[in-house]
Parts: sequence; C-alpha cells; structure tokens
Amino acid sequence: MISVSSPSLDLQNLHLGFSSNKTLRSLRRRTGTCIPTQERSTLQSKKRQRRSSGIGKTTSVTKDESLISKSHMSQQHGLPPLVSALKASAAQNAASFHFPGHNRGHAAPSSLTKLIGLKPFIYDLPELPELDNLFSPEGPILEAQKLAAKLFGSHETWFLVGGTTCGIQAAIMATCSPGEHIILPRNSHISAISAMVLSGAIPKYIMPEYNCNWDIAGGITPSQVNKAIKELEMEGQKPAAVFVISPTYHGICSNLTEISQLCHSYGIPVIVDEAHGAHLGFHPQMPHSALKQGADLVVQSTHKVLCSFTQSSMLHMSGNVVDREKICRSLQTLQSTSPSYLLLASLDAARAQLSENPETIFNKAMKLATEAKILIKKIPGITLLELPSFTEFPTIDPLRLTIGSWQLGLSGYEADDILYGNHGIVPELVGSQSITFAFNLGTCKEHVQRLVSGLQELSACSLQIETTETKVKDRGHAPFTDTSMSLNPRDAFFANKRKVGIRESLGKVCGELICPYPPGIPVMIPGEIITERALDYLLGVRRKGVVVTGASDPLLSSIVICDV
Repeated sequence: MISVSSPSLDLQNLHLGFSSNKTLRSLRRRTGTCIPTQERSTLQSKKRQRRSSGIGKTTSVTKDESLISKSHMSQQHGLPPLVSALKASAAQNAASFHFPGHNRGHAAPSSLTKLIGLKPFIYDLPELPELDNLFSPEGPILEAQKLAAKLFGSHETWFLVGGTTCGIQAAIMATCSPGEHIILPRNSHISAISAMVLSGAIPKYIMPEYNCNWDIAGGITPSQVNKAIKELEMEGQKPAAVFVISPTYHGICSNLTEISQLCHSYGIPVIVDEAHGAHLGFHPQMPHSALKQGADLVVQSTHKVLCSFTQSSMLHMSGNVVDREKICRSLQTLQSTSPSYLLLASLDAARAQLSENPETIFNKAMKLATEAKILIKKIPGITLLELPSFTEFPTIDPLRLTIGSWQLGLSGYEADDILYGNHGIVPELVGSQSITFAFNLGTCKEHVQRLVSGLQELSACSLQIETTETKVKDRGHAPFTDTSMSLNPRDAFFANKRKVGIRESLGKVCGELICPYPPGIPVMIPGEIITERALDYLLGVRRKGVVVTGASDPLLSSIVICDV
C-alpha cells in the first residue's frame, strides 16, 4: 500500500515537474523554434533537476541494459556530447510511457533483434529534454554542431537526418524565391530538381564537360558560370544562387575558388553539393574543401566516405551572404519532427573520430588507393580515369578509383557482373563504360588485393581483338546536351498530365523525372522537351540492366507528359 499523506509535497512537486516536461514537449512539437529562450531554459532546468534528484536513477534492470554503462560521467571519459547524452538517457531505469512503441527495446521485433541485437532499440529514443531538440538546440545537439563547425571550418553547422537531399533542398529554398533564377549544372542530382519544385526557382542550366569515351560528365568551369550570369543579365535577371557539384560522383573537382570569387563579386551566394567530399582537406594530398575555397553553403554526406549512419548528413554555412533564419525555417519545413537520435549521435561520433587525428586519419586509405592505382595501370586492357580525360578541372578525389574495360570488349555492366560473380567485388557505381570504386577508412589491404586480382583475371580472359574494336565504337553520348525547357519544374510538377507511348512522346513536354540510378542524375526533367537523344539513351541503359527510377512505367513503354 502506498502512503500519500506524508509525501504530499513531493507528489505535488513531481506533478509540477511532469507538467513542465509535458508543456515543453507540447510547445516544441507545435511550434518548433517558437519557445522563448528563457522559458525553454527554465523548463529544461526543472526537468534536469528532477532527474538528477533521484527519480529514474539507474538500477540493474535487464541483461541487455546491464551492458550499458551506468555512469553519468561519460562526457569526462571522452565521449562526444550527443553520444554521451544518449548513453546517459538510455541507462536510466525509466518507467517509459512515450514513443517509440518498442519501448526501449521491450517490444522490439524478434526478427530484427536476432539480426542486430537489442542495443539499437535501447538507444532509439525520442526528443527527451535531456537529449535536446533538433529545431531549437541548446544542449548536446548544439554542442555537437558547434564542434562540427569548428572541425570543418564553417560559421555554423546543422545536422541532417534526411540526407544531403534535405540539405540541398533547404539551401536552395533559403536562397531562391519563386520566380528567381538559379544557375546549376544540368547533371545535378534529383534533390536539386525537387528543390526547384519546392522553391519555385527557375533553372539556368550549364552543360558540363562530357567525355564520350567514359560516358561521364565532369564539373562546371568559372567561364561557364560567368557566361550564364551575363546571359541572365542580358535578360534583366540576376541569379539568386549558383549551385555546383564538387566533387562529382566520380571524384572530379571544380575550381570552386574562382567560381566563389566570381559569384561574390556579383553578390551571388554559392551552394556546393559536396555529398561525396566530406573528407576533402583532411590529408595534404587531397583537394581543398568547398568551405576552404569560399563556398557559402555546403552540404556533405557524412555517411559516404566518413563513418556516420546512412541518411545522416551536415549542412555548413560560411560568411553572412545567406540569411541563417531562412535556413532554419527551411530545415524545419523539411526535416522530420521525430528525428532519429541514432543518426544524430552517429554524426557526432563521426566528427569525433575524424577530429582525433584529422591530418593522419586517411593515411592508410590514401596509401591503399595509391598502391591500387599503380598496380591497375599495369593491367592490359584496363584504363584508369585520370585528369587528362577532363582537362578543365584541377583535380580528382584520390580516394575514387574509376576504371574502364572497353579495350577488353566489355561494358561497365558486363565487367561488374564478372567481378562480382567470380570475386565478390562490390563497387560504388557502375556505368555503361566504367566502374567506380570508393576507398574509405574501412578499406583493407585484402580487399584491394582481391580487386587487383579480379581485374587481372578480367584482363586475362578478355575477348578477341576484333570484338574489342567493334565494341570500342559503341561510345556513350551525353543525353542532355540538346534539352530545352518549356515549363519550369514547379509548373510542370503541378500541370495536368497524361500517359502516351514512348515514341509518341517525342517533342512533348516531359511530366515526370526519369533517371538511371545510381547516380541519380535525371535524363528527363519535368518541363523539358523530350528529345530523341534522351529517349535512345534511356532505352539503351534500360536494355543493359540499369534501374531507371521516376518513370511511372518502369519498362519505358510509355511516358507521362504534361497536357499543355
């Protein structure tokens, strides 16, 4: 029997503490960033005081929870701030009446726990006060983001749980209003296209340098950017932003220093899709990062070459050209109100891992990549992608290794099938003429040896010279060099549409975004005139087994067009 007479005051205080927590959570969920700082601090303080006073203190609970350290001194033991807060919160013996429904692992699906264990569920916690709030950070998330900003060299950094896609959308929404122009390469990722639908920005496309031997697009040059700015000026327009991809999926880097200087002379912000370059600048032989080269907004996939969980990324801002409040509002619009703290903590952990030895952490990966390239260059019939293939660009990411096998009479897809089937080699990207391998902190010598051996065997078992010469003539062609826009992406997205046969679509206005994946670069964008070149390219890669996304008809027997 519980006595309620003597501790009535404690029960009252407990009730008040619960009400404060409920009010805090309610305010946050309804208004996001609109809680006054003083009120938020008071509510947070009450909650933390209540927890530190003994309520919910750690005790021995389950076998799995006993694996979690009970110490609340983890920050002193060198853990990153958000990882530390997550550890302490999960270690509490809390009576949980909150989401998620697996209730700290007590109801975790057995099919998944048999695969990954119980621990991920124990740490899969919601926006508890001690874990801070992604949209209004003032605790461990804020501290973690500040540490990331210091490491990467930005003025401010935001953690993203919606991938670089979310960051690119926020960057474009924060700089471009409806009807304003944005200069960007035509081979931009689909996230840039969706950002134009969301923002109402009008694209001014730059056609990137294209190498038909490799069937690969490069970056954009300062002279191309200058030309685009001048052309808009002649139309009485000024671009609201310039968007650059550097490095590309294949590691080709643009001259961001000159592009940034040019744009800033016009007062134009520079956004860089640095999804594949979060590691740049952390080794003497690596290219400089986009931030180091003067970019204003930089979005990085921390999960690609660095070691956070998939889907976690960062958005960095430098200087004061862009209104940070617009970035915050855009992120609040785009990001989940129930962010995964496992993703957020992994960003903090990846930052901490990199900051331990930022100048030497990539030594092993760089050494392995260099050794692999030296050995592969000696293999007959295997071609290595190097700068002479793209003369206008200063450098290629040394941790990207792209090979061509056309001298062996093999397409990239055919070579990939052999390498995977015979050696279990899984690349990052396969193209019609090439295969790209990504080296990272987890790359090991045994796997590099397997790659080299696999390519040697591929060479030894190549087809006859006559077949090789025939296949060499079958080069790729840029699918988007002759595109023209009839509707801007936003108008095309909301236009009435109908489905027609693929050949009947020629010359019509495309109503859907169609792209081979990977790499996720659209061949057709809503609002563009459908060309024969684009149709032939799509049908060609479809025959080779490439997955084509975005099309309502995955067999490409029909296409959706705008009914205009």
